[in-house]
Amino acid sequence: MRIHSLPPQLINQIAAGEVVERPASVVKELVENSIDAKASRIEIEIEGGGTRLIRVIDNGEGMDEDDILLSIERHGTSKIHVEEDLAAITTLGFRGEAIPSIASVCQFTLISRLKGDELGTKVVLKYGKLLQVHEIGCSYGSSFEVRNLFGNTPARRKFLRTIRTELAHIDEVIKNHALGSPHITFILRINGKETIHLNNSLSIQQRLGHILNYRDSFIPIDHKIRQSSVRGFLIPPEKVSPGPAKLRIFVNGRAIKDRMIVHGVSEGLRGFLLKGKNPSGLIHLTLPAQEVDVNVHPAKHEVRFRNSRDVHTLLSRAVASAMAEEQERTRSKFFSKAEQRETSRVPIDSRIENEQSFPTGSDTTESLNSPPVPEPEIPPDFTGNSHHLHTTRTHLSPSQSSIIGTAEPIERQTDEIRVQSQTVHPGKVENRPQHHNLLVIGQFEDLYIFCRNSEGLLIIDQHAAHERLLYEKLRKQFLEGNVPRQNLLFPETVELSLFQAQLVEKYREEIGGMGFSIREFGGNSYIISAVPALAGQANPGELFNDILEKFGSEGGKGGGGYIDTILATMACRAAVKAGTELSKVEIDNLLNEMVRADLFSHCPHGRPVVKQFTAVEVKKWFHRT
Repeated sequence: MRIHSLPPQLINQIAAGEVVERPASVVKELVENSIDAKASRIEIEIEGGGTRLIRVIDNGEGMDEDDILLSIERHGTSKIHVEEDLAAITTLGFRGEAIPSIASVCQFTLISRLKGDELGTKVVLKYGKLLQVHEIGCSYGSSFEVRNLFGNTPARRKFLRTIRTELAHIDEVIKNHALGSPHITFILRINGKETIHLNNSLSIQQRLGHILNYRDSFIPIDHKIRQSSVRGFLIPPEKVSPGPAKLRIFVNGRAIKDRMIVHGVSEGLRGFLLKGKNPSGLIHLTLPAQEVDVNVHPAKHEVRFRNSRDVHTLLSRAVASAMAEEQERTRSKFFSKAEQRETSRVPIDSRIENEQSFPTGSDTTESLNSPPVPEPEIPPDFTGNSHHLHTTRTHLSPSQSSIIGTAEPIERQTDEIRVQSQTVHPGKVENRPQHHNLLVIGQFEDLYIFCRNSEGLLIIDQHAAHERLLYEKLRKQFLEGNVPRQNLLFPETVELSLFQAQLVEKYREEIGGMGFSIREFGGNSYIISAVPALAGQANPGELFNDILEKFGSEGGKGGGGYIDTILATMACRAAVKAGTELSKVEIDNLLNEMVRADLFSHCPHGRPVVKQFTAVEVKKWFHRT
């Protein structure tokens, strides 16, 4: 078989196979051309799922006859000129393949006029063959019309999905471009019916809410490091629906799909998202052009980063910073002073207020330097081998309550961070109130603390609140290599499986760093002689088995995320449990520590700590107006 050159029409059809996968691909390429032409209004008309008709009309710069004829030739483009331009692409379309490739598989009509010209130009092609070129009266801008798509390649049509599926892909393309170009009005008509009308007068939040069918407030992101920035809006974690990530991602204005970016955002939301939920919202990532290669996919769905680790770190820090700022807004809202109205106050059960309670710890440094204070009498179930003893009245142990002290800003760390930025602090502790202004109503089910604030009714999950405080304290101590230990009065012996024993040897350093003192006792037996001081009344053997299970399931995933998971498990085990009755003093001190803490709104596993109900909402429950 002899080698021969392919005819131009066949070459265009081969190129079309890469660029034009389905009707949505045509819409994407034509809309991108309109955006690059600086249009402020783009209308898209679809019939027959896009195979019968695709029409894109814009009010952009338009083209004259010479430019139109060049645009239908292969590799004809106005967007790159020299080799260096490939490393600094700022337009959406640039290959010079889209129009000739599209025209080779359809009946194609292009009408365009420059704003200053009296007449425009119309060209007609049928499956790549030029049929007409003539002047025409028309509005300035361009009109692209595609009819009978894949009419000359019936095999390609067989691979198309149902009309509904193809329309869904087109809808997705338009919504992505609407979020990437908020300064442009987008109108989509399907079979003559308008399905999308996003005016350029809408804010980006309004557009995003419309597209995600979400009508509540977003968490804003605005983070910049040198020439790189991350901007966007996220749905609050507690309002995210379960399922795949609904994250619209843009890199230098280009809509892409990238798992690394989703992971970076998820890392920034660590401790806020429940398991099974994924981030939802909008991310606009802006990088220097030389840091990202957009020329790696024919349809430009993917990009390649020069240093993906730096990008991941930039994203996780940007989101963590946004969540920290959200904590400050939430703090001022939740802990705002309640109106003092005795009629609305329900007395707490009468209790002796000098009972064992959370120490306030309003000044940790001062307390460390102060003379020793005589310890209060502590029931026997608070010390020593406490997990074997019970009393009729439950209180928090000193080891549990020791977490209730002044919180300090904690910088979220990422392994091997090379992006230089300032430490992200949620807010200066000295600027925060040291005491809550809530009107405490009482406990419900010995689990939920009911309070009144300026907004209405505030409900707090005492276990989740204490768990978050313990976790932040443990994490800080672990990162500093200074987790206090509590020696067991009666060391506990645990029998491990061979796999568990191997985990102990593999992670011995990490286990020791978490506050455990262990030694071998023959075979697969180990003796636990000390546990983290913050472990409280948690059963040492059960706690140790729990963390070994996490080491086994999470440790092999790489990175340092498994440490956070294990610390969260320890905090959960040690936190005050549901069913624990708290005195008024204990409640007050827990609330005070929430006010001072950097993070308080979610437990480390992502469950919400607080829930606000306005007075209006409560009245609606009882049909009052």
